[in-house]
Amino acid sequence: MSPSSEDNIVTRQVIKSFFVKLQEEGEGSLVRNAITEMDQKLLDPFVLLVEFSFSLSVGYPDHPHRGFESLTYMLKGGIIHKDLKGQKSIIKAGDVQWMTAGRGIIHSEYPEQEVNNGLQLWINLPSIHRMMEPKNLELSGSEIQRAEEDGVEVKVIAGDSMGIKSPSHTTTPMMYLDFTLKPGSQTHQTVPYSWTAFAYILEGDEGVFSSMNSSAISAHHVVVFGPGELVSVWNKSSSRSLRFLLIAGEPIGEPMVQSGPFVMSSQAEIDMAFEDYQNAKNGFEMAKSS
Repeated sequence: MSPSSEDNIVTRQVIKSFFVKLQEEGEGSLVRNAITEMDQKLLDPFVLLVEFSFSLSVGYPDHPHRGFESLTYMLKGGIIHKDLKGQKSIIKAGDVQWMTAGRGIIHSEYPEQEVNNGLQLWINLPSIHRMMEPKNLELSGSEIQRAEEDGVEVKVIAGDSMGIKSPSHTTTPMMYLDFTLKPGSQTHQTVPYSWTAFAYILEGDEGVFSSMNSSAISAHHVVVFGPGELVSVWNKSSSRSLRFLLIAGEPIGEPMVQSGPFVMSSQAEIDMAFEDYQNAKNGFEMAKSS
């Protein structure tokens, strides 16, 4: 995609970038927390982004969620997903799972292979949709649309790029694009002006964002963009590809409180979610059988 020659096209500038450290979260589980509580307001409507890997002896047993949607994207290996409604799926490398927690879901996640690596993004819901019915949608890697042009490949998980559009419908309007830039290549992606936008770099060490004269940024950095209509990226490396996720979404602009597995509009609603789960009611009736 080439940059527009029109003077009124505003290229988004980098307003913040930071390195995401690898941390041990319990024995056998390694994570990078790319969105912290400190950045939740800046990155509305996004709540959390975690890159994870864990050993076969580690997993997440049955636990509840309410009030948001999540997108799990596997890079290596696979995870086994089960919920208390009897649904089971294995999400393998290249696959995506959309989960709408809505009014309540209880599920478990366990590694399917010893070597595994993936990302999970939590997307906030407007208050009018928080208590919608829960649902799951899986997309295999072969179902994800992709395009390649001038040394740039993109996988369109949500939104549109290079003339192709994802079939996925998200409650909160957003895009989730997996870009790989060969050495020396560049891309210029349009994003709605008012949307929040950030990138998470998966591979590479000479990614340049916003302008060719900017400082190079390496893998495991988050790059947050200011307002504008165009995200411009160059791979200045002569030998290594640059792979990054470009994630953008329409801000909700409402109060949001996240506590453990719940995302709600107030502390009172968080307290009610914990109470509903403990008492197996209001969306958590399946907890009676767990």
